Amino acid sequence: MTTFGLVPGAGGSAWYWSRVVPLLEQRGHTAIAVDLPATDDSAGFDEYADVVAAAIGERDDLVLVGQSMGGFTVPLVCDRIPVARLVLVNAMIPTPGESGGEWWTATGQGPAQRELDRREGRDPDAEFDPAVTFLHDVPADVVATGADENQFQSGTPFEKPWPRPAWPDVPTRVIASRDDRLFPVDFQVRVARERLGITPEIVPGGHLVALSYPAELAAAIQSDRGDDR
Repeated sequence: MTTFGLVPGAGGSAWYWSRVVPLLEQRGHTAIAVDLPATDDSAGFDEYADVVAAAIGERDDLVLVGQSMGGFTVPLVCDRIPVARLVLVNAMIPTPGESGGEWWTATGQGPAQRELDRREGRDPDAEFDPAVTFLHDVPADVVATGADENQFQSGTPFEKPWPRPAWPDVPTRVIASRDDRLFPVDFQVRVARERLGITPEIVPGGHLVALSYPAELAAAIQSDRGDDR
């Protein structure tokens, strides 16, 4: 069966995947959720990729899944261990030489989020509230369970340019959540088409879809549907 390597985004907590792992294992797959050194100011995306490769090791039929900021990490892992397929979930998709910090302006994320906020009746100038942006569709008991799992995210990865000369020659799928308030779905569709030539598969849920709609995400991760690059 397939091994799924599950890479989180900012904060680097493997707990993000806690509701998806058992669903993949029930289907006979191996699921490895990786903790990243998010609090380490000496660690950038290369170091994150080293940690992922070490945690997973060389596996047959490895599908590497990157969420949010994990979109910068998972392509680098392909230079370290064999990867059969990449799956991006509400992910930042980098271009060569672009830092994590530059990505926001280069893609137009800010205006896209502001427009969505206006369209849905939220104040685009309101102070950031994770409950509004990230947790709006996550069940309260799940939020409570993960209260101690939130980690500080070092700014180091956002400062260093993405080191790959191009996207790896690995089949890639993109999954976008319909109700993502940080990366609006139409924004994700545009960026994926512009940068990878891929039209994302749309699933229900917000930015933290693995916590809010784990069954739907697990099914999408295992599916062969969607455009491949």
